Amino acid sequence: MLSNSKGLIDCHTHTSFSIDSTANIREMIDRAVALGLRAFSVTDHCECNRWYGKEYYDNPTTYLYFNFGQNFEDSVAEVTRLKEEYDGQIELICGVELGQAHQERDIAQKVVEDPRVDFIIGSVHQLRGEEDFALIDYTGYTKETVYALLTRYFAEVLELCRWGKFDILGHLTYTLRYMEGNAGIQVDMRKYDDIIDEILKTVIAAGKGIEINTSGLRQAYGDTFPSERYVRRYRELGGEILSLGSDSHVVADVGRGIREGAEIARRAGFRYVTYFKEHTPVFIPLPE
Repeated sequence: MLSNSKGLIDCHTHTSFSIDSTANIREMIDRAVALGLRAFSVTDHCECNRWYGKEYYDNPTTYLYFNFGQNFEDSVAEVTRLKEEYDGQIELICGVELGQAHQERDIAQKVVEDPRVDFIIGSVHQLRGEEDFALIDYTGYTKETVYALLTRYFAEVLELCRWGKFDILGHLTYTLRYMEGNAGIQVDMRKYDDIIDEILKTVIAAGKGIEINTSGLRQAYGDTFPSERYVRRYRELGGEILSLGSDSHVVADVGRGIREGAEIARRAGFRYVTYFKEHTPVFIPLPE
């Protein structure tokens, strides 16, 4: 078993340019350097369905945060500037976590075409007409209600994958962080095996990848997103592009769970993990 995360990657992180983080970007990068990471990607949130200010939208939900277009510009500009400063210390990657790209494709295209961006995580945090899964109050939800939400969630993830202009599909089983981890609602995920297979096949056919998001290991959920079962299935279907990300929002969480994520990757049959430069995958061997 690996003793630390040295030589590995952390390709899903958030700084104060994300609405749910106050982490100083320099301190995040310095922590990655201190851990001996090979590559570190800043992937601040950019929710495509909230690109403009609140006044732009008719009948917005109670979600309080808008103007992600400005957040995107601020984050990308700063990471681009810091690349030169940290040259030779760590492979610093300019990334973005692009939420709901399939819902606002014209806006997503602006991000895709930005030459400063190395790396795009495609994520679904919010269904059409619903709150972000993080903001839903699951009190009183029945199993039928939860399963209906999950059916819609995986349908939108598949829609995102068919759009396909990202590099890595983010936290495939994201919803379980809140349903199982926070609300304690146990879900039979076997109900979704067919559509998850379709999602993974679509990702593979497009030459894209998935991530092992390790945030759940330090949260109530207690597992990665997705779990090892789906990482194995991705490999069985021919998947080769696999990234690792802590989804850290504070400095102390940089690199957390990356060693465990690498072990999951190895057990699932992977010998390499991947980061991206200019949307080109760079494969690095998992340490022995």
